[in-house]
Amino acid sequence: MSKTVLTIQNLHAQIEDESLEDGKKEILKGMNLTLKAGEVHAIMGPNGAGKSTLGNVLAGKDGYAITQGGVVFNNENLDDLGADERARNGLFLAFQYPVELPGVNAAQFLRTALNAKRIEAGEKELNGAEFLRLIRTHLAALKMDESFLKRSVNEGFSGGEKKRFEILQMALLEPQLAILDETDSGLDIDALKIVSAGVNDLRADNRAFLIITHYQRLLDYIKPDFVHIMADGQIVKSGDASLAKELEANGYDKIMAA
Repeated sequence: MSKTVLTIQNLHAQIEDESLEDGKKEILKGMNLTLKAGEVHAIMGPNGAGKSTLGNVLAGKDGYAITQGGVVFNNENLDDLGADERARNGLFLAFQYPVELPGVNAAQFLRTALNAKRIEAGEKELNGAEFLRLIRTHLAALKMDESFLKRSVNEGFSGGEKKRFEILQMALLEPQLAILDETDSGLDIDALKIVSAGVNDLRADNRAFLIITHYQRLLDYIKPDFVHIMADGQIVKSGDASLAKELEANGYDKIMAA
């Protein structure tokens, strides 16, 4: 029997919003979802449904707060863990809009992140030479030149380069749960194929994926086991991969009406 990686039960969460009188806005309104190792789940939905908020809540991003229900990740209450603890314990979020970190060397950034996770697991840190041998394999798979390692994180990167750098981080860290927040946004078809191949190479019996996307086209390359439609902060319909094609053909309005 596959191990349960993530359990979301009756999750309610809010975001800070200075435009409102009390400064808070509820986005998630009773979310339920279970992910087991080896599974790929896709979440689709219209703008404002709460898809990105879900990813940010799971990752522990500042400004988001769980107000009811809860999330269990690897048998631990996620709300008890800081964002850094979640990352070290195997939770990874690929951002829809990766931020630039001027002055932060990409190679040093990657090596520091990897060694933090290795220390958490009781493993030996990698020295510079060991890290370089490892990272070169992943760079080749993603068709990334080694010159990326000399640049500042995401500074001056194209949209496709930023997304490939996200997948490079994921490949290096080998998380148990990978959350991809609209990884396909801004990608041309060639970049989409490269990024999708990088994700597919990481599919494994001990890893679960949660893919957040607006469009079915990404799911032509990364075949999900389950597809869920979100609306108004909760999942309103679930199915297999054919649900994404139904959504593409009929749109949200027809499915929501049904």
